[in-house]
Amino acid sequence: MAMAALSFRLCSSPLICRATLDHHATDASFIRRAADLSEMSAGLTSPHPNFGCVIATPSGKVAGEGYLYAQGTKPAEALAVEAAGEFCRGSTAYLNMEPGDCHGDHTAVSALVQAGVGRVVVGIRHPLQHLRGAAIREMRSHGIEVNVLGEDVQSKVLEDARKCCLLVNAPLIHRACSRVPFSLLKYAMTLDGKIAASSGHAAWISSKLSRTRVFELRGRSDAVIVGGNTVRQDDPRLTARHGQGHTPTRIVMSQSLDLPEKANLWDVSEVSTIVATQRGARKSYQKFLASKGVEVVEFDMLNPREVMEYFHLRGYLSILWECGGTLAASAIASGVIHKVVAFIAPKIIGGSKAPSPVGELGMVEMTQALNLIDVCYEQVGPDMLVSGFLQPVPDLLPVIPSEDATFEIDPSVNPFESSIIFFYKTWDLYGSFSNFSPHPIRMPFGDDYRTWSSVEHYYQVPHNSPFNDVKIEVMYMALKCKFSTYPHLKTMLLSTAGSVLVEASPHDLFWGGGREGEGLNYLGRLLMQLRSEYLGESSVSAENTSLAL
Repeated sequence: MAMAALSFRLCSSPLICRATLDHHATDASFIRRAADLSEMSAGLTSPHPNFGCVIATPSGKVAGEGYLYAQGTKPAEALAVEAAGEFCRGSTAYLNMEPGDCHGDHTAVSALVQAGVGRVVVGIRHPLQHLRGAAIREMRSHGIEVNVLGEDVQSKVLEDARKCCLLVNAPLIHRACSRVPFSLLKYAMTLDGKIAASSGHAAWISSKLSRTRVFELRGRSDAVIVGGNTVRQDDPRLTARHGQGHTPTRIVMSQSLDLPEKANLWDVSEVSTIVATQRGARKSYQKFLASKGVEVVEFDMLNPREVMEYFHLRGYLSILWECGGTLAASAIASGVIHKVVAFIAPKIIGGSKAPSPVGELGMVEMTQALNLIDVCYEQVGPDMLVSGFLQPVPDLLPVIPSEDATFEIDPSVNPFESSIIFFYKTWDLYGSFSNFSPHPIRMPFGDDYRTWSSVEHYYQVPHNSPFNDVKIEVMYMALKCKFSTYPHLKTMLLSTAGSVLVEASPHDLFWGGGREGEGLNYLGRLLMQLRSEYLGESSVSAENTSLAL
């Protein structure tokens, strides 16, 4: 009894709680430093993430730091290890993101292992599915203690540090989740909401300090995009000449190609220009642009969504939109704008016909207005800089189904390290999981049995009870019959153990996962439930065999 009381007093000691909080505060501080370091190379590492690493001794002193300077350079972890030298042994390494390399380069992990680092704290897992969790598992296999924020360690201060890690690699995370590059809409406007005078004159609304910040934004982007009207009226260069980082590609969106023959953007001696247009538009002008070295890309339907999906396929990570109000409204309506940055100058220009930053969105009530999240305010010289996200930075945890629902359906699935297997069309790799796959099943019907050409055929026939009350049960019975009838299908299902199964129909929001993961994915859930049942039967069978021996 005395020992129990003593244990209780020790566990509830404020000294221990304070020590834990101090420990979390230390971890959070170093993780934020790693995130800050990683951001120093923003724009240079694309299409790779921004990596930063801090190595701290057990006494809490920084022994070494490093960040990935540019694509193809030495990893942040290796640079930090070199800087820390002999102080690495038994130290803690803080990484804003889990290491990962698409080409199988394990330099980052090897550097930490060989240096004798005892503990690694990771801000977020790698956002790319095929790399997520791999480096963490490798470090743990070498005996390194690995703590991932939000998983192994949790607190308010650590959650704030984790958010810093998400923000610093928001472009890669958004690109991985939404299949379009991360898009930032930037504009400068007067206090009365105008981006130019009624005449179209716009030089300059914002201060020189604000314009320098714009050059920095360009230097962090893979490309800058404008519309035809901006080319005609402003004749921009769209360079990062006063900022740091590389010079981004210039993209012009013009449906009609009603563009001037003389323009700064047609000078591609230092940086390339791409013109996106409607298929068949002004073929003679397309030849003129080609003669200047300007690339022309035709689209069947020229709109921001199609253009962004195209540049996603070309590997672009981050796009800066510096367009006028009409194109900005179209981009927002298409759902491709993730963040907005507005420079507001203390000026009033007036004019009922003076353009505004965002054109017609079809909204008629203030309740329809789009609210920014994670809004920041900063004074830049005489101007006010307001920025915020139109879309939250996606979390990296699986959402189809949720973490709790996944574990409840199949306890063998680790929600933090599971892969996601999508199936939809019957000719896909896992197309046999589809309820439309041509695998006949024999099921009861009335007082007899009948053969149905697929699970879907059986599901669609009238059933006695109110169908909404029994449709999940009917589907599960049909699936169990199918996978029990065909051993190779059962083997395939069991081979997916540990993975989340998602029926990838973009239209069926009950049985499928939906286009953006908004579906309920009940077919995937039932398959995981059936898999768990089969795995349980195999476990019992193996246990009985062992007892018999």
